[in-house]
Amino acid sequence: MRSYTCRRSAHSTKNTEKKLQILHDNAPVAELHDLFCKKLQQCCVLFDFLDCVADLKGKEIKRAALNELVESVATSRGVLIEPLYPEAIKMISVNIFRTLPPSENPEFDPEEDEPTLEASWPHLQLVYEFFLRFLESPDFQPSMAKRYVDQKFVLQLLELFDSEDPREREYLKTILHRVYGKLLGLRAYIRKQINNIFLRFIYETEHFNGVAELLEILGSIINGFALPLKSEHKQFLVRVLIPLHTAKSLSIFHAQLAYCVVQFMEKDATVTEYIIRGLLKYWPKTCTQKEVMFLGEIEEILDVIEPSQFMRIQEPLFKQIAACISSPHFQVAERALYFWNNEYILSLIEENCQVILPLVFATLYRVSKEHWNQTIVSLIYNVLKTFMEMNSKLFDDLTASYKVEKQKTKSFFRRCLFHYPSHCISRCKYVSLRSSFGHGSHHNSSLNLKIVDTRGK
Repeated sequence: MRSYTCRRSAHSTKNTEKKLQILHDNAPVAELHDLFCKKLQQCCVLFDFLDCVADLKGKEIKRAALNELVESVATSRGVLIEPLYPEAIKMISVNIFRTLPPSENPEFDPEEDEPTLEASWPHLQLVYEFFLRFLESPDFQPSMAKRYVDQKFVLQLLELFDSEDPREREYLKTILHRVYGKLLGLRAYIRKQINNIFLRFIYETEHFNGVAELLEILGSIINGFALPLKSEHKQFLVRVLIPLHTAKSLSIFHAQLAYCVVQFMEKDATVTEYIIRGLLKYWPKTCTQKEVMFLGEIEEILDVIEPSQFMRIQEPLFKQIAACISSPHFQVAERALYFWNNEYILSLIEENCQVILPLVFATLYRVSKEHWNQTIVSLIYNVLKTFMEMNSKLFDDLTASYKVEKQKTKSFFRRCLFHYPSHCISRCKYVSLRSSFGHGSHHNSSLNLKIVDTRGK
């Protein structure tokens, strides 16, 4: 096969309204390559889509040329020869790489507001489609492409993930995944730059539109990690993925984030404790919506946790679950109580009933008498019944101890009222009630009631 050089037309950027002949598979090979090159050059011309009536003919010619390029690279064999690689990457770069405009709405909320769509999408979509077909072509040669799809190119590609247009981010997600899969030399660099984007998002900007898409790519990447996990990967989990849970916009990408976390666990069970303790560290204090999301993620984790790892984290975990059960927000309490509907989690609880029941019993008993929502009360009764069936002796011991302590509390209050005038009691600074039920021991069930007299303050 004779060598071919793609000659740049001197008029390719000037004569934009000149329609070239159609690409045909049955054309002579040299002619096909030359025409393909000319169409790539013609498609490097950009048009203003903010002006709907400007350059209509030129826009249509470019649209038709892009469609032909997409069709040709997808269906024709032998069209992707080495001289066309720089031309193809240049056409792609000229069209997609740009400075993204600032958001028209500074208070833009992806969950509530409509995104600003890219005006040039009629052309941009076809360029992305061409790029995708180019990467997926049977003729694609990574050894040739790596000269042009380099680190600078990848960095610019990653910056585009901040586009408000979800259609663009969807294409970028698929394209970056293909680049990662085919250009092995760029893998470490891609991971490093995604790491940097997330760190800036967490600690500086708190804004990046493409977090969900990047996490979706990472889910596939994590799934392909070799064992044992490298220190670099574990650090990414602890320093990036876990702190991502603190983001105000967590709801937008939580599903993808939780998937990545679970993928790490399934790869290496030893990271389980880091994950659970990290989530407990960043547990939401005031946002009930985030608290429900955290509980959902905890259930996903417990679905795949190994029994030996469960034993290492059960105490701090069920202290937090008990706190959620006592939440006045019924959705939080309900989500926590649903754990007892999960057969695998229930089996773990049963195996460790001696530890878990004392952690949650006092909360369950108290909330069953006090909660305003009847659904929560019914769910708690079911949980108490389940515990009673698991270990009736322990359940009876805890019930008796709870009632004794409750009676002691009442007696203590009566003595306080007898010794202190009522107007002094009303001026007490605080009453602190602390039960050993919350600390995993049912043998020492003393309640410490502290009344601070503020008469002299």
